[in-house]
Amino acid sequence: MLPFKAVRHDLRRVSLIVACSLLALSQGALAAGKDSGKEGAAGPVAGDIVSAGRLRMQSQRLAKLYQQAGMGLNAAQAMQQIAASATEVNAEFNRLGSAPRKANIRRVLSRCESLWQEMRAALNQAPGSAGSERVNQLADELMIHTSKLNLLIEAEAEAPIGRLLDLSSRLNMLSQRLARLYLQAQGGNRSQGVIVDIEQARKEFASGLLELDTARDNTPASRDAIGLARNQWIFFDSAISRLGMTGRADGTAVQNVATSSERIAQVLDLASSQYARDYTEATRQPR
Repeated sequence: MLPFKAVRHDLRRVSLIVACSLLALSQGALAAGKDSGKEGAAGPVAGDIVSAGRLRMQSQRLAKLYQQAGMGLNAAQAMQQIAASATEVNAEFNRLGSAPRKANIRRVLSRCESLWQEMRAALNQAPGSAGSERVNQLADELMIHTSKLNLLIEAEAEAPIGRLLDLSSRLNMLSQRLARLYLQAQGGNRSQGVIVDIEQARKEFASGLLELDTARDNTPASRDAIGLARNQWIFFDSAISRLGMTGRADGTAVQNVATSSERIAQVLDLASSQYARDYTEATRQPR
């Protein structure tokens, strides 16, 4: 692991590289969408899995942003991000709800929507300890039900959904959950349950990211996105590793987690979309 001072020294340089690379990757994704019609380059099932994965990720990301606002960490920006992301969540629900579904999928989707409406109402309240506890509870319930939704949609696929699509989607959720738990700990909740959850999520994320990074099925586009996520993980992991070194909040580490977790969410979403396109293309090949 890099020394913390070295990591902090390189933060601005790597952030600029990430910003430029994200722009290039995003432009490539937009171009692919324009070439493929209304549903984008991914087919219906793969696109539905990406949507369900985004809902699962946003359950944790929105709770993270709410915790962040309650701590006074870029509070105004965090609340703006919550408002913008709520619109995106609504769009994903509309997309998933617009297609014909089997009864079991419809039931779980309806439950997810009900939980989302409760969570959205809670997010509209001024951040505070009681509000954060309620938001975190709803976030975890929504995470569980969107995971069920994801599995049910996968079962509808004519061919097994690729491991990399599954893993990138789960890692995106884990990155936001880990950031949320870290902020809870820095906000004063260092209960055994929170610390254990942090370590478990940290180990699973690191292991999964290594698997994605070394996967032979990566395309150049997905490999670039995973490489950017790996770079951001350096800052993220360095901050988390310092959690037990001091009893007081580490302002620089907290800021690094808030910033790097947002960038990881961006690049892993791009990676999931790319894996979905790769899966769809593979299933179109003649057998």
